[in-house]
Parts: sequence; structure tokens; C-alpha cells
Amino acid sequence: MIGKVALVTGAGSGIGRATAILFAREGANVVVSDVNETGGKETVEHIEAAGGQATFVRADVSKSAEVQALISSTASAYGRLDYACNNAGIGGAQKFTADYMEADWNQLIGINLTGVWLCMKYEIPQMLKVGGGVIVNMSSILGWVGFAGAPAYVAAKHGVVGLTKTAALEYSAQNIRITAVCPAFIQTPMVEKAIADPAVLQMLVGMHPIKRMGKPEEVAELVVWLCSNKASFITGNAVLVDGGYVAQ
Repeated sequence: MIGKVALVTGAGSGIGRATAILFAREGANVVVSDVNETGGKETVEHIEAAGGQATFVRADVSKSAEVQALISSTASAYGRLDYACNNAGIGGAQKFTADYMEADWNQLIGINLTGVWLCMKYEIPQMLKVGGGVIVNMSSILGWVGFAGAPAYVAAKHGVVGLTKTAALEYSAQNIRITAVCPAFIQTPMVEKAIADPAVLQMLVGMHPIKRMGKPEEVAELVVWLCSNKASFITGNAVLVDGGYVAQ
């Protein structure tokens, strides 16, 4: 990946940070994006401390103008875009479907689903300029199965899988591979914040046949591998990294 350029949204912590760091370790120049400027800049510091090259660009992926500016900044900084991991997302409220507030629904769909579409909308033309690229969209096991109390999140993550398949059909012949990655519960700040109750956390751990939660680095390894030439015949898939969760 030396000389290539990777963009990672939601890279201020968790899976996004681990993915940005791994891209840099593989030799790519990395654009780190997040609404959390402190976290995003810390990710850049981690990369630079290890001898890598990275730039931070703040962007709210639910806002078209900010996504456009993000892609323009990427092109201005590095002249190209080869890989994108559309990872930015929120957990949202934990309520049953009839109790879910409309404002909460709109916010989550805006970030977790519309945000992925907006990123692809502006990433794809940039990749076409350099003859192709790879996009990895962050879905979830909840893009495969339901989960009571998370209607908006489940709907968004199912939507990401469908959007990924459609875009892959549209652009694979133009040398842009597009896949989705579907993690189970991963030890990230977002999950830890959403599940403050130790008993609930332990219950979730027990739902994974492997009897532990995943690590951000384990998801990052899959994302970066999917972007590599080793995965050159893979597109339009929703790839699980779930400790056996969906096999049950």
C-alpha cells in the first residue's frame, strides 16, 4: 500500500482508529476524519509517532457539504484516493420501536446510513479518476439479524449491506470493489458507553460462542485485507467478523 491513500471516517477512536493506524503501518497515507477533533488528532499523533503519514479533517458525514469538503481535502493533500473505510457511526437510543423518538431515528439514520451513502457518492468519482479503488462500509452483525431495543441501528446497518451490494454491482466493472464488514460486539468506547451495566456486558459476552468480545484491531485487519490485492476477487459481500455470533 506504499504510496496509496486511505480515508477512514470515525477514526477518532475504536475500530476507526485501529483501521487508520493499520493502513499507515502498511504504508498508506491516511486521512483521519471524525467529528471528535481531539480523538482524530490523537489518531494522527499515533500514526506519526510510528513513522507514518496522516492528516486530520473534521467532517460530519450526515452533512453533504462536509463530506464533499472531506473528499476535496483528501485530493488536495495527497492527489488521489485509493481506499475508503466508511466507519463513522453512533449507537443511538435503546428503546423499542413504538417508543423510539423521531428525532433520534432521523439522527441515527442520517449518520449511520445516509452518511455511508454520502461518502460513497463523493468517494467513487474521486476513485474513478485514478482508475479504481476499494471501499469498505462498516455494517454490523445487526445488518444480518435483529436486536430488540435497537430498531434504528438495525435498520441502518441492514441498509448499509443493501447499499453496499448495489454499489458493488454498479462499479465493479470500473475497478471499484465495495464490501461491507459486519462486526459483533467490539470493545470500543461506543459499546462501553452504551452498556454501562457490568451484568448486561457479561450477558453480551456470553452471546458470542468464542466467549469474548472482539478487539478493534481484529476488525481493522479484515478491513485492510479487503482493501489489499489479496482480496481482488471479493466485492458485494457482507463479511462477518463476529466470534460465531450469527452462526447460532
